[in-house]
Amino acid sequence: MEHQLTEVAHNKRTIGHLLLEAGKLKPQDADLIVKTQQEQGLRFGDAAVQLGFVTEADIMQVVSQQFDYSCLSVGDESIDPCVLTAFYSYGPEVEALRALRSQLSFRWFTENKSLVITAPAPKQGSSYIAANLAVLFAQLGQSTLLIDANMRQPTQQQLFRVESREGLSDVLVRRAGLDVIQSVSKIKNLSLLLSGTIPPNPLELLGHSRFNALMSQLEERYDVIIIDSPAMLEHSDAQAMSSVTKATLLVVSKNETKITDLELAKQQILIAGADAVGVVLNSLK
Repeated sequence: MEHQLTEVAHNKRTIGHLLLEAGKLKPQDADLIVKTQQEQGLRFGDAAVQLGFVTEADIMQVVSQQFDYSCLSVGDESIDPCVLTAFYSYGPEVEALRALRSQLSFRWFTENKSLVITAPAPKQGSSYIAANLAVLFAQLGQSTLLIDANMRQPTQQQLFRVESREGLSDVLVRRAGLDVIQSVSKIKNLSLLLSGTIPPNPLELLGHSRFNALMSQLEERYDVIIIDSPAMLEHSDAQAMSSVTKATLLVVSKNETKITDLELAKQQILIAGADAVGVVLNSLK
């Protein structure tokens, strides 16, 4: 018994140590868990769950740490809960988003680095998809940048619960440098470029050669760049950015997006000389 507890205490990568370190277990709990583990031939985590000391979610959280996989504890308030992939490593929604990441990896990111994500109309969930995809690519070990390019109604600062500060608009008018890009502290490999000061002329800023030059500079630094854009048919911002990235992912909302709007959005992408690399049916948010 003492030998096993010593192992739990000294091996900082064991489930037991990680649970103790996270405050999920007390030392006296570990004694009973190890006893149950021996008597019933269970794994430490299974015994801890059976005894009611921790939940399955707690076990998944520490297993993620063992595999150096960025995953927050459920209830952590540093990121909005709708960014599911920051909290859960399994579940139907997360698996659907992972499948989307895989398709994009094969169809676009093998030879390209930047992708605009938009929707035909507002409130279709494109910001939600952008945030979750950015987390997933970061979890894959790729240096990932999420740009909130909605300089009209930015969303990502709320999703990642960061302070409003200088961002894309300020960089484009040369009021700030790339040092305004901030790391998402609890998600390894993920960085965030906020929209910045709300400008009177976002379309002109995105249509300027400085945006093209900025993207070239960022593509030298990052493996994957996800750009969250305003709705395609509401403003021309997404079309302007698509002409630079050469690809756009469209997000449509179940029972809300009109087929005619989807077709018009696709036409706008083609006019920009870009590809519509896919259409995501979002029924979650």
